[in-house]
Amino acid sequence: MKESVLSLNGVGEETAQQLRDMGIHTINDLINYLPYRYDDFRMKDLTEAAHEERVTVEGRVHSEPSLQFFGKKKSRLTLRLLSGPHSIKVTFFNQPYLKKKLNVQDILTVTGKWDRHRQMITAQTYKIGPQQGEEEFSPVYPLKGLMTNRTLKKLIHQALARCADSIADPIPEELIAKYKLPGRREALEGMHFPTDTETMKQARRRFVYEEFFLFQLKMQALRKVEREQSKGISIDYIKDDLTAFISRLPFPLTNAQKRVLKEILKDLKSPHRMNRLLQGDVGSGKTVVAAISLLAVITAGYQGALMVPTEILAEQHAESLNELFQPIGVTVALLTSSVKGKRRTLLLEKLAAGEIDILIGTHALIQDEVDFKHLGLVITDEQHRFGVNQRRVLREKGENPDVLFMTATPIPRTLAITVFGEMDVSIIDEMPAGRKPIQTYWAKENMLDRILVFMEKELSNGRQVYVICPLIEESEKLDVQNAIDVHVQLEQYFFDRYSVGLMHGRLHADEKERVMKAFSENQFHVLVSTTVVEVGVNVPNASLMVIYDAERFGLSQLHQLRGRVGRGSDQSYCILLADPKNEVGKERMKIMTETNDGFVLSEKDLELRGPGDFFGRKQSGLPEFKVADMVHDYRALEIARDDAHKLIESREFWNEQRFELLKAILVEDGILSGSKLD
Repeated sequence: MKESVLSLNGVGEETAQQLRDMGIHTINDLINYLPYRYDDFRMKDLTEAAHEERVTVEGRVHSEPSLQFFGKKKSRLTLRLLSGPHSIKVTFFNQPYLKKKLNVQDILTVTGKWDRHRQMITAQTYKIGPQQGEEEFSPVYPLKGLMTNRTLKKLIHQALARCADSIADPIPEELIAKYKLPGRREALEGMHFPTDTETMKQARRRFVYEEFFLFQLKMQALRKVEREQSKGISIDYIKDDLTAFISRLPFPLTNAQKRVLKEILKDLKSPHRMNRLLQGDVGSGKTVVAAISLLAVITAGYQGALMVPTEILAEQHAESLNELFQPIGVTVALLTSSVKGKRRTLLLEKLAAGEIDILIGTHALIQDEVDFKHLGLVITDEQHRFGVNQRRVLREKGENPDVLFMTATPIPRTLAITVFGEMDVSIIDEMPAGRKPIQTYWAKENMLDRILVFMEKELSNGRQVYVICPLIEESEKLDVQNAIDVHVQLEQYFFDRYSVGLMHGRLHADEKERVMKAFSENQFHVLVSTTVVEVGVNVPNASLMVIYDAERFGLSQLHQLRGRVGRGSDQSYCILLADPKNEVGKERMKIMTETNDGFVLSEKDLELRGPGDFFGRKQSGLPEFKVADMVHDYRALEIARDDAHKLIESREFWNEQRFELLKAILVEDGILSGSKLD
């Protein structure tokens, strides 16, 4: 199986190079190079064919082919085809030579997209003459260079025949039997050379499960190895102190907060290091859960650290935690780049001496001179905003402190268990009682005058307004409202009645902080901004969010932006100004007006945009699956995760010979060392 493809008949250096360009070096690589779709050439009854479905029909040419030229070297050839009771129009683009090849009364087999309304097929492939002997169901492979589908299929056929008896199956027999999956050899035959749709479906089902199972096995093994190798601190917190603190809070904890807290406290008690992701929608009460977790480590004689992405956010956290902890004598300090000179020196001395219980700050926390006496818990807020190395440096400030990552970006469960597979995931999926849901409206561009009147009404009641735009300045490519233009327009509109601030990504970090601070202190009544305002800052007085060209944002991003308002006791509003050109855009606006639940929205966003766009194309955390699709096959992903977890936690996996192939895969991926298995 590890033999070079050069050992196959008909493969010389040139073909081998073409295969290498496609990532195929060995016979094993070749048989595992799976098709990404199938062409279905089976004859279709047009009365049953769906609109825009790909169909194959056979018929007799009924009219003389008509040829038209348009544009530069572009052409359209049309003819009438009699197929059974149907007279259909067939269109060929940019194939003018067919005018001389096709004649009335010729038998023609054509495959293409069926337009049910116009009774027309746009031809993609054709054959003059009947279908006889043709493959009805044909796999299509991702190809490069001069390699053809036909050549590749021949080589795969030869490779499969050669190694048919030596194909090992990594999935344990009991799981194959439990889910009635075909064996690996049978599934490979079914993917490459399916005899019918059912064979291909069963083979695909097998590979979806295999891809997810092997991926999750690696994740679960990584989690187990990290947990066992990282000797954490067993934090023996004082339960009565926590109970007393919770009873003094001005509000009761929700059931979701209680559940999540129980998971975190169990991790703190365990001798293994906590590596947990805490997800909670904007306003779901993550901060109070973080506060109770920090108090737990303090009652056991340790210190806590909270790292956030911006100075203003650090200041807000310091203020709210001081308010909570001052009555019980817990010391909270703030460290940002603004803390300089003697103040900084004194603060660092106190920290090293253990006189500061909780240190809150930006990435200033990870500088060399910051030393803790006994760091027990590190909490990173909006963890996706920090690089892996920044998080690691902070973790190394203590002797294996417990680590809690927090995010207000609702990540669909499907993605959370894939991207954060080596972490434990806790979710606060319930909002505190008494919060008024934000009322969301979708308005067209021609309603701008009415929106300005509504803005004026909110401002006259002493409230503040966010106005969000997608771009900083004009772009020739995109006809979208930009922040600088909108800022000028609003300044003219409100004149000297209300002040209008401007914030965007090109401002220096200090300038952004200054603008945001001025808005939070009500020096600006209206803030025009690009999406840099998305994360974190708390301005309870802001009651209205207007988003220009809202169709240009994803659902999750719109939801994050909407979460900037509704933080006070007053009713808040979000107006989506949008004229979407397609159905997906319209659907997005509709969903936003129907729900305030970030998790429902994130699942919808994933369905509409797919996993690559959900995180942005540059996100490297997403694994590449050849066959499986995280969105459509999410049930299989969850099942595979549970199966992998049970297997990794079982004694049999580590002791029995029948799991050698799976363990070898883990060694090959560097998750286990060979010695781990001895």
